[in-house]
Amino acid sequence: MGQEIARSHFTAADFQRFHGRLVEETDLLVRDTAAGRFADSRFIVGFELEAWLLDHAGLPNPVNATLLERLNDPLVVPELSRFNVELNGPPEPMRSGVLNALEQGLARTWNQCQQAAHGMDTALAMIGILPNIRAGDLTLANMSAMKRYRVLNEQVLKQRQGAPLHIHIQGEESLERHLPDVMLEAATTSFQIHLQVPFARAARYYNAALIACAPLLGMSGNSPLLFGKRLWRETRIPLFEQSVELGGYAGLADTNVRRVGFGQGYVRDSLLELFRENLDLFPILLPMPLDEPASRYPHLRQHNGSIWRWVRPLVGFDPLGAAHVRLEQRIFPSGPTVPDMVANCACHFGLNRALAEMPEAPEGRLPFAAARANFYAAARDGLDADLLWLDGEHHSAREFWPRIGLPLAEQGLRDFGLESAEIERHLGVVAARVRNGQTGAVWQLARLNRRGGEADEAGVAEMLADYLENQRSGAPVHEWSV
Repeated sequence: MGQEIARSHFTAADFQRFHGRLVEETDLLVRDTAAGRFADSRFIVGFELEAWLLDHAGLPNPVNATLLERLNDPLVVPELSRFNVELNGPPEPMRSGVLNALEQGLARTWNQCQQAAHGMDTALAMIGILPNIRAGDLTLANMSAMKRYRVLNEQVLKQRQGAPLHIHIQGEESLERHLPDVMLEAATTSFQIHLQVPFARAARYYNAALIACAPLLGMSGNSPLLFGKRLWRETRIPLFEQSVELGGYAGLADTNVRRVGFGQGYVRDSLLELFRENLDLFPILLPMPLDEPASRYPHLRQHNGSIWRWVRPLVGFDPLGAAHVRLEQRIFPSGPTVPDMVANCACHFGLNRALAEMPEAPEGRLPFAAARANFYAAARDGLDADLLWLDGEHHSAREFWPRIGLPLAEQGLRDFGLESAEIERHLGVVAARVRNGQTGAVWQLARLNRRGGEADEAGVAEMLADYLENQRSGAPVHEWSV
């Protein structure tokens, strides 16, 4: 959700002071890394899951404040809207048993949330875009009561000089809307995966994560519908980019610079290049002065939290104060089930490791423009996406996984120290999903087709009810019948 702020009104002097501290902390980060402060060589993983709160009709229920009060759990926190919450996983060392630990932890927190919600006549759902979301649900009246979100909305509109946000998504059908605020972002719920990496290897892991985005997204889409329109297999990608569309200091004039997007290119030597980009390219949105010492980089971290790269670098600290960097993989949608999401984790961790540790850096074999084009093709077409790979050949995402992706992911997980049974169990979920071609997005569309294909209110409600029943069963999506 990002760090809460104490004020919601700021002057030009506040922006100037914040910028000065941001410059100071960016320079300090450079010096500290050169001095070896980021010496943590461990690989550690974690996650954030954004979920929906629904009433008995399957419609958004804006009661997150009451649910959070009942839970009183630091791992469950607010999200942008009152009908969303975020579930967090505690950090887990990357070692044998880690995938099973993630699955057990997520299932435990999920069940606790469901039990608390049940007492409020509410249910939780994990799905990238709620297919029956209505424009009337996405208003400022349903924004969570956090100053951070109010200020972000005001600053986005201010930097757009009051121009409404323009949503235009061309998929199987076309959707075009003009919006007065950022609340449509609340329709895009995700499963964000964190991988802490040694600083000396972080550039390679970042570039590898970018290359892996397309095949990972192709096999995990779960957001094909919005406002009754069939759009992309992972409509969440263009919707998030457009719902908070901002450029850099040149506004929207420079089409290569966006606060939400795939980025400007691979890094050459260090993740420090991305934090320098943050300073040089992007105006400040949240100028709240913070009391933490500069050695904790509070202003740098807050500014970085308002720039939404699909693979985002993060600076953090362990409980003893040791500094580290981690990569936040933001491409995955929420759902369909806990086993599906942990299987996605397995593929991400394994593929990222295998690519990053190749003797010949894969970013030298696949131009950044190709990795970016692959990414949007996968978001649009899912398993049918045509992807250019390191071998110079084109593969559909569906062909990629059994031939290339799963062997690489298995190799990477073995290199992380995982044992065969754990690897086979979780990668097997993706192998079966790809084999029968049924992602969450494919299932949703097939289920609509069963009653004639119309994405009208009744058809979507019926499909969502079946989706939630299957989700409660815990069976991965490839096992769901249409």
